[in-house]
Amino acid sequence: MRKKMRKRGLLLGLLAGILVIGGCGTGNGFMEDLTKETQSDAVSGTKLETEDREIELTDLEEAYETILEHCTKEYIGNKPIDENFLTWMTANYGRETVMELASDVEEGEMDVNRWYELTGNSIQVLWVLYCRDTGYQSDTLQNVYFKECASEDEIVLDFTGDINLSEGWATTKYMDSQKNEIFDCFSSDLIMEMQKADIMMINNEYTYSTGGTAIPGKAYTFRAQPSRVEVLKQLGVDIVSVANNHVYDYGPEALVDTLETLENAEIPYVGAGRNLKEAKKIVYFIANGKKIAIVSATQIERSYNYTKEATKDTPGVLKTLNPDKFVEVIKEARKNSDYVIVYPHWGTEGTNVYGSDQEALAKTFAEAGADVIIGGHTHCLQGFSYVDGVPVLYSLGNFWFNSARLETGMAQVRIQKDGELKLRFLPCMQENTKTRLLTEGSERTEVLDFMRRLSDGVEIDEDGYVTNSAK
Repeated sequence: MRKKMRKRGLLLGLLAGILVIGGCGTGNGFMEDLTKETQSDAVSGTKLETEDREIELTDLEEAYETILEHCTKEYIGNKPIDENFLTWMTANYGRETVMELASDVEEGEMDVNRWYELTGNSIQVLWVLYCRDTGYQSDTLQNVYFKECASEDEIVLDFTGDINLSEGWATTKYMDSQKNEIFDCFSSDLIMEMQKADIMMINNEYTYSTGGTAIPGKAYTFRAQPSRVEVLKQLGVDIVSVANNHVYDYGPEALVDTLETLENAEIPYVGAGRNLKEAKKIVYFIANGKKIAIVSATQIERSYNYTKEATKDTPGVLKTLNPDKFVEVIKEARKNSDYVIVYPHWGTEGTNVYGSDQEALAKTFAEAGADVIIGGHTHCLQGFSYVDGVPVLYSLGNFWFNSARLETGMAQVRIQKDGELKLRFLPCMQENTKTRLLTEGSERTEVLDFMRRLSDGVEIDEDGYVTNSAK
């Protein structure tokens, strides 16, 4: 009895401590009863009033021991869970949840998805919430953004190719001449699609600055007024890639201006930084109880070196011509998220056929832990394939970049409640400095057929969903 009482005191102390640290006094009558009962025992020195409560406490501690002793690394999502974490779980999700987890472990059903099924949050998300509530490992909260979704049944992420707001460029001049500015540059249904996506990402193919000097010898250099960043907010953009061959067009000063502009606008970015550590940054979104990592790097330029790679002490982009550094980033994202979306800037401009270099990199990214790969840079569409079971869209090309008539589109990733990831292509047309969503008719069919011809080993249905036909 004395041993049980000692264990009980330890358990209650841990529970009370975590609740105080995390400020989690929410709806836990069980905890309040236990605390009162323990206080009463301390005063009277008598036995606990009920044998059932003693058994209840002992069972809970045994559940903790079962989970901690028998969980596989995969079962706990590579997280260093301990008794404090399980105490926090009990306080927030109830004793029965922890007991059921222990029962699963004891029976050998060590499925990491059980955390989500029982709590509505994956173990990755639970770990973030635990760190937030208790102040433990505060760096876990860096670059993490919480998003509310339109539906509880799925998370919808939309991705576009190149957008250009450079001063004096055709797109910007056209926008400035329109009554409704950016809203006259896209069809209304396309604007609505971008705005309603739970997470919306673009390639920011220019720099925001009034300073810096154009890189000598470079044919095209793009620079926008920092105030242009408001356009991204109007479009509903949640994150941008700055891993491209134009964000450094006006040197390191303008690159830093770009990063500061995005930060001031509270728009996360990936793929470049004030130094290599920042350029390797992973951005995480938590939506519908799941944690999604987005990473980006550029393979370009392959022959020239106009765009500088970030170093330990100097600004630049994250490069993946040699993929070693980027592979480290993908592996880190894999350890700390439920899904990893890789957004590379690669390929050969003006070529609809993706190259063997892209295929080789895609295989490397898939092996490192990518769940889906969505590429850009070529200024034209390239097709789909599956690499080691991972869906790859090699290039989205231009989305809103010039006045040419050009097939384009949006990539859409839909993450279902049961964990399934679906990839979809939404056909669009850029023409006369305006981009339209194609919802019906011959143009839509032609763009879908075009993508089917460019792709290998996939099927694209009439709704744009892409599946692996090689299975």
